[in-house]
Amino acid sequence: MFRFLTAGESHGQCLTAIVEGIPAGLPINVESMNLDMARRQKGYGRGGRMKIETDKVEILSGVRFGETMGDPITLKVANKDWENWTDRMSVSGEPFGTAVTAARPGHADLIGTQKYDRKDIRDILERASARETAARVAVGGLAKQLLKACGIEILSHVVNIGSITVDYKNIDPLARLQAASELNCADAAAEKKMKEVIEKAKAAGDTLGGVFEVIVTGAPIGLGSHIQWDRRLDARLTGALMSIQAIKGVEIGAGFAYADIPGSKAHDEMFFDEQKHVYRKTNRAGGIEGGMSNGEDIVVRAVMKPIPTLMTPLHSVDIHSKDEVLACKERSDVCAVSAASVVGEAMTAFVLAEALLEKFGGDTLGDLKAAIAHYEDRISGE
Repeated sequence: MFRFLTAGESHGQCLTAIVEGIPAGLPINVESMNLDMARRQKGYGRGGRMKIETDKVEILSGVRFGETMGDPITLKVANKDWENWTDRMSVSGEPFGTAVTAARPGHADLIGTQKYDRKDIRDILERASARETAARVAVGGLAKQLLKACGIEILSHVVNIGSITVDYKNIDPLARLQAASELNCADAAAEKKMKEVIEKAKAAGDTLGGVFEVIVTGAPIGLGSHIQWDRRLDARLTGALMSIQAIKGVEIGAGFAYADIPGSKAHDEMFFDEQKHVYRKTNRAGGIEGGMSNGEDIVVRAVMKPIPTLMTPLHSVDIHSKDEVLACKERSDVCAVSAASVVGEAMTAFVLAEALLEKFGGDTLGDLKAAIAHYEDRISGE
């Protein structure tokens, strides 16, 4: 079983994750993991916190001499801003600092304080913060390296911010250079317009959301299952992406566009090539049919709502005084869709790695790859 748990608060000492189920014998490149950590922090429209933190992953257990040993892996991401919060976020002593009592609409603030019986919203917002995703990206870095060792690659790109949408006819996201775009966008013309609407939102004290797309190449046929609802690959992927803070909708392949087309144009017709291998000329299914990967690229899109922390606060309530007030202001981003796309890669990588290990097993990387090779030989008829 491949699984992970994260722990830590936004302004606490650190974020941690424990990852279990990575086979022994997988070479681990920490620098590759840190590249993704840096990508999560970049992006036009990010806030002041990104100028403070320079996230790095520290591996505390499970890896020896650069190779996994089969036991749980412990990851740590230190919070540099902790030095400014040692009194307010102390694990012992008396409460320090002014309690946060003005809830933010669209955040976990109000419901969290009611559910967990807290008198200070900070007890909720610290864990609900998207800062937690730094630990997920670290976990995703491990999953990506396992997948890459098995011939599977994952990338993402932003396709919409503030109603500015990329022109798919002019881009090939599989061929783009991620480092060339501040917004992780493969359409330079659209990116320029996206930056303009971000600047307008910033000037107005507002925020913007958008849509990102994650693409998986090289996934073998048959990951997931049609047998039970919770084993369907599409259900697992959409659930994982919906778990990311501020994500409010997920679609696979043509997704909601299916509502606008007839069945004759909705499905991917199948053909045989000269070797009698099945191929498709379209990929409206997004690489998943019947809850299982079909060998085509897996394509998943997610929409991120505008961040609920606004510099021009919305109308809200005070949980102590019971007065109507303006919501509290925490340090925030104007737009973080590009960062969310990196987190989307991480969660997609986790689900794919989980499905891969579920199907093929193996306590070692060699056993896993041998099982995949045997299966693919059978599928191809060789």
